[in-house]
Amino acid sequence: MVNEEKTNKDSPKGPSRIFVVFGALALCFTLIGGIYFAVGPDRFSSFFDPSFKISKQTSTASKGAQIGGPFELVDHAGAVITNADYADKFTLIYFGYTYCPDVCPTSLTTMTDALKSLGSKAKDIVPLFITVDPKRDTVEQLRMYISHFHPRLVGLTGTEEQVAKAAKAFRVYFAKQKESAPGANDYLVDHSSIVLFIGQKGQILTHFGHAVSAEAMAERLQKFL
Repeated sequence: MVNEEKTNKDSPKGPSRIFVVFGALALCFTLIGGIYFAVGPDRFSSFFDPSFKISKQTSTASKGAQIGGPFELVDHAGAVITNADYADKFTLIYFGYTYCPDVCPTSLTTMTDALKSLGSKAKDIVPLFITVDPKRDTVEQLRMYISHFHPRLVGLTGTEEQVAKAAKAFRVYFAKQKESAPGANDYLVDHSSIVLFIGQKGQILTHFGHAVSAEAMAERLQKFL
């Protein structure tokens, strides 16, 4: 009986319990605010953007993380291209595939409109479309597909090993879904739907989620030019 009375006496009641709850909420908001100002709005938003999937294991671009690196692919004209070809250039990179029903064309259209709105200011930005479906995205297929977007858009493909290496370097996730029947050519490919903006020294400057508008993309890109 004594223990029961002591327990009831020590338990917060009424206003005391309310103060405890509000105190906890205030602490949470303080911590979130501290994280926001510490990492900046771009990285902070990536914590809550489900489209930002750098890899299966890492869903955010950690400060100082190595994103990007050497790659060797083939462009839509059939020429061998390496990362060295874009030294001293900004690159705006999107990984996708030409048979993508809606996400890829939407993202490439956003890139196109953003670059066009920047005009001559975008002359040092090379837009790249790297396929995650090299089996179907041949040089000819890429050349036809990218003609619908920005005139300077470069389509890149290669062997499965080359594409996988490039995707790994940029922490991009992709996975082929099962065909409707063995050997069928109507499969889809799950992939990260983000646009990466890489600096002239190969460092990642910022990224854009699928929902970004062309106006917002252009405004942010201009800050780096």
